[in-house]
Amino acid sequence: MNKITFYSRFEADILSGKKTITIRDKSESHFQPQQQLSVFTHETDRLFAQIRVLSVTEIQFEDLSERHAQQENMSLAELKQVIREIYPSENQFFVIEFELI
Repeated sequence: MNKITFYSRFEADILSGKKTITIRDKSESHFQPQQQLSVFTHETDRLFAQIRVLSVTEIQFEDLSERHAQQENMSLAELKQVIREIYPSENQFFVIEFELI
């Protein structure tokens, strides 16, 4: 099974289609376009959705933009804060664009 986890605070945005990307470090850069993933909560490992990966694009922290923030359904300042909370010292990331299936 192909699996990805999200913090439960993002579940509603994913299910409503408001969150269409996730930004991950190199350890999760192996996903491929058209790959279908089962989506689980990080905290409780509960299945809540199925997604299809549309693209995986490398990006540097300083190149994150308002467009990325919109795709995450938050402000750019919020996005950068969340990324720093999860990845305090990383600068290389991968934008995984997805759609619900």
